[in-house]
Amino acid sequence: MGAHGVKAVFFDLDNTLVDTAAAGRRAIEEVINALQSKHHYGEGEARVICDKVQAKLLKECHDPAKMCITDLRISHWEEAIQETIGGEANRNLAAECYFLWKTTRLQHLTLAEDTRGMLTELRKGVRLLLLTNGDKQTQREKIEACACQPYFDAIVVGGEQKEEKPAPSIFHYCCDLLGVQPAECVMVGDSLDTDIQGGLNAGLKATVWLNKAMTTPVDTSPVPHYIISSVLDLPAVLQKMEHKINAKLGTDHMASSNEAH
Repeated sequence: MGAHGVKAVFFDLDNTLVDTAAAGRRAIEEVINALQSKHHYGEGEARVICDKVQAKLLKECHDPAKMCITDLRISHWEEAIQETIGGEANRNLAAECYFLWKTTRLQHLTLAEDTRGMLTELRKGVRLLLLTNGDKQTQREKIEACACQPYFDAIVVGGEQKEEKPAPSIFHYCCDLLGVQPAECVMVGDSLDTDIQGGLNAGLKATVWLNKAMTTPVDTSPVPHYIISSVLDLPAVLQKMEHKINAKLGTDHMASSNEAH
């Protein structure tokens, strides 16, 4: 990138660089199989339990000062089993389900080869930072599982900071880490509410929304500067931005030359 252009790119992790949703689906299928084959639950019951857990994960409010994420998520499984089957709470079965889900999900979290190639190429011209929301332990385990550390100049986990995305403070912290200004940075992510809104709140140069399904956002959603359907389309967007900057510099230069006469 040119000296006047983008100096750093911030990437979201989940469902941007790695397909966490797909890994989660694989993990749920493993638990359903185990509940049927090992614990003799019917398929319907097993699926209801898993559906309940997924609903609890979506609504999850975690305060690490009060409870560790492991205990909280075992409780999700314990409640889901009890709500579905009735009877006494079964903490042991809940723990077995949780650890099978967690281990399987981590096994399927991979940074695709073409994504690794793109990051390596991008890093020749700009600094790269991974910015992910979520519990410290959970996110650090994912980062380790997909072995993405070598591709980044810095990694920032929301659960380790005072505030998470979309708060401007975490973006400004990232800028300070890399020694760059917000107006020299681009945020790339799949969430309009955290990645795009956060980038806009922080006054970044541009926001790039990864919209794999190419869905139409609701009218009240924040408006990204660019939309891509694959993270591999990002280099073309950065090039487009550089052309715009260079064209503007050319125009400004011409304007100042004209004024001189």
